[in-house]
Amino acid sequence: MSSRKLIKLGAIIQGVGAHIGLWRHLDTPADASVNLEFYKQQAQIAEAGKFDLVFIADGLYINEQSIPHFLNRFEPVTILSALAAVTSKIGLVGTLSSSYSEPFNVARQFASLDHISGGRAGWNVVTSPLEGSAWNFGKKSHPSHPTRYRIAEEFIEVTRGLWDSWEDDAFIRNKETGEFFDQSKLHTLHHKGEFFAVQGPLNISRSKQGQPIIFQAGSSEAGKNLAAKSADAVLTEHASIEDAISFYRDVKDRAKAYGRAVDDIAILHGIGVIVGRSQEEAVSKYEEIANLVTIERALDQLGRFFDHHDFSQYPLDQQFPELGELGNNSHKSSADRIKRLALENKLTLRQVALRSVSPPGEFIGTPEHIADLIQLYYEKEAADGFFIQSVTPKALEEFVELVVPILQERGLYRIEYEEDTLRGNLGLTIPPNRYTVNSARYRS
Repeated sequence: MSSRKLIKLGAIIQGVGAHIGLWRHLDTPADASVNLEFYKQQAQIAEAGKFDLVFIADGLYINEQSIPHFLNRFEPVTILSALAAVTSKIGLVGTLSSSYSEPFNVARQFASLDHISGGRAGWNVVTSPLEGSAWNFGKKSHPSHPTRYRIAEEFIEVTRGLWDSWEDDAFIRNKETGEFFDQSKLHTLHHKGEFFAVQGPLNISRSKQGQPIIFQAGSSEAGKNLAAKSADAVLTEHASIEDAISFYRDVKDRAKAYGRAVDDIAILHGIGVIVGRSQEEAVSKYEEIANLVTIERALDQLGRFFDHHDFSQYPLDQQFPELGELGNNSHKSSADRIKRLALENKLTLRQVALRSVSPPGEFIGTPEHIADLIQLYYEKEAADGFFIQSVTPKALEEFVELVVPILQERGLYRIEYEEDTLRGNLGLTIPPNRYTVNSARYRS
């Protein structure tokens, strides 16, 4: 089976955890979110498990209600550059905002990471959902949801244009003749668009994988359109296999409508895995984590998806409140999903809040149970792969030790890396430099 047909796996390194109480667990280093040794260990565990990538999420606004990991954590490109030095095969993907950055800086940062890592860099393009982000960048207001996605589309276009500033054989470096580069193979972008005016060229060349991989994580209509048009891979989460199948087909169909092949874009489904040698052991681990969170903190965490709305004003054991348009300009897809699930299942506020911090999920059980589910999602075309969220202190380590060998035995997952670049391991082709292609066309 070719690398393109194998299940893809990524690991999110989340420091003290996406779960708001995980930092309290005795096996979690309390400073994990700013602990280089912890990040190195996690990346090396994932690489030992032959994962395609590790992923560093990010955000640009915090307040007193933010979860512990968000309050004090590494900036993605910085920590990924450090991880590049202690790994050799695994992809290194980080989040960076298109709403509060400049294309030239982003192109330069990820091109640098791509060179440092030998072609293993990936950029997760986010539009920054939280309204408060604007206050940290001197902006009067947060752009609307549709505007943010228009910005993102142009941002990607400009960044990719800058990455092609140098043709692959532009640098001659002939010490005898003194010719360092071929001037005909340096290209200036001269971009002037709705949001950006960028001249170029970029002051760093393409890497061995051509360009960093573009990831996208939005699941709204605008997010799916952006992913289908521009992304190499999509990070997503769904409450059921039916929802995952629907999303998968939708994005693949949109990609085809843009003239792309379905294999040009990989869809990775996020799963919170808790592995036990028995079902009872796995459930016990889940309950141990769930009990680390008070209802007050759960309400704070729920509020994050709705512009940090104060849910403490509502009765806990009555039906989840009607929120109208709240959340539409922040975590829109997540907010919509929470509202829908609460309505369909007639959930109380208490139930919704506790589920938001400790979702029970399907992927809790024995290694065989989890491998069976992964295989089912993959074969039903609900996902091309999965990114593993560490919802317990040793979730990643236990997944690699107990689940990965089962997937390998079934012929669903690699035994060894096929390539030494992220693009190669994802089974994606190297994009030709646009100027080289054009030159060849003109000569024919």
